[in-house]
Amino acid sequence: MISFLRGTVAHVGLSTAVIDLNGAGMSVYATPQTLSKLRTGEEGKLFTSLIVREDSLTLFGFASDDEREVFDILLSVSGVGPRLALAVLAVHDPEAIRVAAHTEDSKTFTKVPGIGPKVAGRIVLELAGKLVPHGTATPAGAPAASSEGVWKPQVVAAMTSLGWSEKDASGSIDKALADAPELAGEGNVAEILRTTLRWLGQDGARAGNRVGSRG
Repeated sequence: MISFLRGTVAHVGLSTAVIDLNGAGMSVYATPQTLSKLRTGEEGKLFTSLIVREDSLTLFGFASDDEREVFDILLSVSGVGPRLALAVLAVHDPEAIRVAAHTEDSKTFTKVPGIGPKVAGRIVLELAGKLVPHGTATPAGAPAASSEGVWKPQVVAAMTSLGWSEKDASGSIDKALADAPELAGEGNVAEILRTTLRWLGQDGARAGNRVGSRG
């Protein structure tokens, strides 16, 4: 398995880059965001995933190991190939994808060209338990975090990755938990995030609080 490439950037195109590894040019597919960070003639590093087919070997490159991990997990969904998985990462960052999968927010995936409601629904169904926002897991035997200073920044960060401002995210969390103070006491990040998103209502008027509509 080729885990990463490091070498001189020989070429940067619209969808691929060529990395010169001691005279051997390796062509790698990547998102526009990743390609924009590469400079021809300078050293570049990409984390990679090798897709093996009967008639081809294709490398896909990523700016971080987290992007590659999300890409590989997306490939586990039936009907999602490497090009579509890469398209998801071109529209959403890894944390936004984790949040959408964990909270069963299929509409986030319909914003990706080529993904309709049926495929989006299959994605959230098949990714259940496979992708969770960072910081949501509590070690076995450890008490749940009860301090707002511990869990709230994590929930706010997850919401800002989905497009809300920090101010709107923080206020929405407070209002969503007004009738469920026990959640704040338990400090379960995933459950608090899910409850807040439900309170906001993706189809309701509260969604108007979202900053910079992405679709």
